[in-house]
Amino acid sequence: MPKLTVVTREGDEREIDGEAGLSVMEVIRDAGIDELLALCGGCCSCATCQVFVDPEFADRLPPLSEDENDLLDTSDHRTAYSRLSCQIPFDDTLDGLRVTITPED
Repeated sequence: MPKLTVVTREGDEREIDGEAGLSVMEVIRDAGIDELLALCGGCCSCATCQVFVDPEFADRLPPLSEDENDLLDTSDHRTAYSRLSCQIPFDDTLDGLRVTITPED
């Protein structure tokens, strides 16, 4: 089972097992990390599941869709490594992925 490291807003790190086939948002939610709001449930219609992706993994992710890009533009905390965790399919190729939950907008 691939591993995902999540850094919380307070800087705590948790390494969790993630089920391949889920989104990164679903893996985080299923692990009980509740500071990732994901208000739309993964429909790519809000930006409350934004994370900063470790630069080592940025080129392994699917490209941003126009909708994801537009939603990220609404955040005061957007960086070059910002992604919506609901739009990142989690699988074995992302084993060891490290994401940081962004500050709340």
